[in-house]
Amino acid sequence: MNKKQKLYALAGLGLAQLLALNSAVAQEVKSLEEVVIMATKNDQKQNQTGKVVNIISAEQLERSAGKTLPELLSEQAGVIVGGATSNQGLNKGLFIRGAGSAYAVVLIDGIPVANPSGAGSAFDLRMFGIDQIDHIEIIKGGQSTIYGSDAVAGVINIITKKGSSDVSSVFGNGSIGSFDTYKGTIGINSNVSGFSYNIGYTQAKTAGISEAADSVGTGVPFEKDGNRTAALNANFSLQATKELSISPFFRYFYGRYDFDGGAFLDNPDNRYKTKHYNAGLNTKYEFGTGKLNFNYSYETTWNDTRNQYGVSQSQGKMNLLDLYYSQQLGGNLTLLVGVDNRLTKLEGSYRAHANLFSTYTSLFLHDLKGFNLEVGGRYNNHEEYGDNYTYSITPSYDLTRYVKLFGTVSTNFKAPTLDMLFGLYGANVDLKPESSQNYEAGINVRSNDNNLSLRISAFHRDLTDAIVYGNRGYVNQLSQKAKGFEVEPRLKIGPFSATGFYAYVEGNEFNFVNNQTENTLFRRPKHTFGLNLGLQATSRFFVSTNLKRLGKRTDGDFDFNNPHIVTMPAFNLVDIYGEYKLPKTQLRLFADLKNVFDEQYTEYYGYSSMGFNMNAGIAFNFR
Repeated sequence: MNKKQKLYALAGLGLAQLLALNSAVAQEVKSLEEVVIMATKNDQKQNQTGKVVNIISAEQLERSAGKTLPELLSEQAGVIVGGATSNQGLNKGLFIRGAGSAYAVVLIDGIPVANPSGAGSAFDLRMFGIDQIDHIEIIKGGQSTIYGSDAVAGVINIITKKGSSDVSSVFGNGSIGSFDTYKGTIGINSNVSGFSYNIGYTQAKTAGISEAADSVGTGVPFEKDGNRTAALNANFSLQATKELSISPFFRYFYGRYDFDGGAFLDNPDNRYKTKHYNAGLNTKYEFGTGKLNFNYSYETTWNDTRNQYGVSQSQGKMNLLDLYYSQQLGGNLTLLVGVDNRLTKLEGSYRAHANLFSTYTSLFLHDLKGFNLEVGGRYNNHEEYGDNYTYSITPSYDLTRYVKLFGTVSTNFKAPTLDMLFGLYGANVDLKPESSQNYEAGINVRSNDNNLSLRISAFHRDLTDAIVYGNRGYVNQLSQKAKGFEVEPRLKIGPFSATGFYAYVEGNEFNFVNNQTENTLFRRPKHTFGLNLGLQATSRFFVSTNLKRLGKRTDGDFDFNNPHIVTMPAFNLVDIYGEYKLPKTQLRLFADLKNVFDEQYTEYYGYSSMGFNMNAGIAFNFR
């Protein structure tokens, strides 16, 4: 039996197990009226907004103990994380609705985070383990009016765990897996007399694999490329008065990753080390029908890369101040006004800094005979390129209680990074910000009990003044376009649940292989299909199967004599998860069996799958 046959056999076995089990305890399903979206800065209920929102719940996270954050995000409609299931030493590029990896904003508890030392400034998703997360909000589409630069294709808001019990609670988990993988989390939280805290520490290690292929048949095994990571997440909250709460936080991440020298080159000395510190606070003052929030965040990232080309070190810093005020104006109207300031610095082989000041406002009209509307605008002043503006208009209308129409028209932008403006290679201080015009529309249909729903959404994005690296360094290119649609059904019948999606995207962009615009998006397939089937077999036993298929996509072959574009084949992924809660204890046993696949090289480079990865462990929560 070959690898592909084994894959389908295991998938079939998982499905058969799901269908065979029949004893049940129904899972609670939250309705749209109960789910509050924090990323809008207005704490809207999901049924009050016309934005396309996906929620990864605490329950889903609890049942994903064997996965990483990139793997979990890749299971969502319209979201691709490059290399999510391959070697952890490879950087994980986040693509939302076909946009490049630098066109999405990552928030932690509503505060933007980034990698100020990186060329694209995108946050490294490997820095956050799912063991520290309570739930995740994914808002697709342009969000620059609220979150400014980079929010061209979407926003991912990671909500961390908080202290919730009136007694101290110790929690954690430990797991072992294939490729000599070990992972452990330990933490404590509490909420007593107006003071709460949650402190968690996660450490992981794996011997890894070698992604390079032996193209000349020497028979000498290539070195395995492993990694070691450690992460600390600490949240505190003090309810100083009835109206005032102060919530400081501190986060630390360390990672060391080994990687190969290329598709056919095994270089034992290649490695990447990073350290990331993030500290700040959120202050909230509530009075009457108004609420004032003040966020401060300081983060610094240090990188050290060693490969066959030499040694590179850099350190980036960002100071963020965000002050916003929301006021209820009657029963159906809310006003949001705010200012934020971001000072970014880069140190290393060269020093540079830039300041971006913004002010924004939005008006929310909700629950007016089934009609909701959000209208907002933002003014930005950058010390290098000057001024620019964005706006957004998001209406939605309930045709009936169970049928909702929604849409958005917005403009969005991405400011040039310090590396683009002042870097050592191809810098251009005259760069303008990248701008986009976004359109989206859709329909959401659900049943009376919310156990059956279907959402269909379509989008179009026109990016102008795109910054690309050409023959003469960084320049603003004419345009890039992308369009597509997503179909997301969901079904729940007693103990059985099923969620799925089909996503289609196409577009054009400039590529750095032949330095011209092509009607293709690198590493982003036109067709993506996903299906998750879950069964609460008993009150203690849960099992699920997740299937995903990624269609054909293009990439670059950087052959020195003949660099060209290649088409890589479609592939399938399968993940089978099981969990058992021990009686009369707070212990859970879990096992996760998933297909591990190199999304970047695949069969074009002479091999396809790296087989299956097994993770098994125990989780606990003692009070």
